[in-house]
Amino acid sequence: MFGAVLGLQVSSVRPSLEASINPFLGLLLYATFLSLPLTKLLVSFRDLRFMAVLGLVNFVLVPAIVFILTRFIADDQALLYGVLLVLLAPCIDYVIVFAGIAGGDSTRLLAATPLLLLLQVLLVPAYMFLIAGSDTLALIDPKPFLRALLGLIVVPFIAAFLTQLLMKRFAFAVRIGSWADYLMVPLMMGTLLSVVGSQINAVASQFQNLATAIALFVVFVAVMAAISTAVGKLFHLETAPLRAVTFSGVTRNSLVVLPLALALPPELSLASAVVVSQTLVELVGMLVLIQLVPRFVTAKSGINDHKGLI
Repeated sequence: MFGAVLGLQVSSVRPSLEASINPFLGLLLYATFLSLPLTKLLVSFRDLRFMAVLGLVNFVLVPAIVFILTRFIADDQALLYGVLLVLLAPCIDYVIVFAGIAGGDSTRLLAATPLLLLLQVLLVPAYMFLIAGSDTLALIDPKPFLRALLGLIVVPFIAAFLTQLLMKRFAFAVRIGSWADYLMVPLMMGTLLSVVGSQINAVASQFQNLATAIALFVVFVAVMAAISTAVGKLFHLETAPLRAVTFSGVTRNSLVVLPLALALPPELSLASAVVVSQTLVELVGMLVLIQLVPRFVTAKSGINDHKGLI
């Protein structure tokens, strides 16, 4: 709420807030990675059933749902491009944090990050081509995806891995590691403040044009939360991986695809506001899901559910 008021009333702070998004997100992911057993990543990556469910949800079911939803805006090219860009790309960053807060398997989601990124780089242009036509291929630039992978995943991951190694030998590193859990909440608040405060004015100023897209994003959150959970249960996932799949199916790569939307031609400038509006809808959705998922998303009793919550 404070971020929304700040962004709407104090225009001079918006550039600073926008510039702080990636630093906040990078630090948040560093703290998240630091709290995870990174030495178990290889084992998590070998969980073929979990990886298969993630792939099925994000690259088969999501595109099908997106195709259905976008029939309502098929005649508005700017809205269509914006919605396709953001909904077809699964999140690779703060989904790890939100899923972990709700008792989801953060380690498996982290291990799946390279696969999710590679598949979206390859498949998002293909799905946009199929849904919106051949002109979309010239509009997709893979550089923002690669910059996001390096700055928001690789660098924080290496820093966290080195910190964990140092924790075995040096007291100062142990103190850093012990603060990771305490820093998660303030860093999450800082990330939300920077995103909402820097982008809320763009959405508010074009709300009438964005209303349909915003409605679609709300429907997407509800539908994909239900579908992702159902598919995870169908494949007999344990509770923690099941919750991770639920969050992965809902969260989208908005902070990464925003530069793609900003680079579109002037006649499609509304697409960037579409991406921003999805970010704001999703953040509210995440706050709701971290309350609901621990209560309602659990594996069936007696089916590989020896882990329980994490």
